[in-house]
Amino acid sequence: MAQQSIGTIETKGIIASVEALDAALKAANVTFVRQDKVGSGFVAITVTGDVAAVKAAIDAGAEAARRVGEVVSVNVIARPHEDVAKL
Repeated sequence: MAQQSIGTIETKGIIASVEALDAALKAANVTFVRQDKVGSGFVAITVTGDVAAVKAAIDAGAEAARRVGEVVSVNVIARPHEDVAKL
């Protein structure tokens, strides 16, 4: 995981998260890692790939999600430490 980046988009509602994931996967060469239902209607999606691809995918995904719902947070971690993957 040392050469890969991690990107997350947290939305309010499942529809916005599906829209975000669809746009992110279409925008760049990234891999879907997981979806987490955080609680109180919040949903987080996580993708991985090289730094530029993750940044492009997260930007596209967040924009798509904003069109249909509410984006709570967006985060890209470029080349995270190996131990971050254990979380």
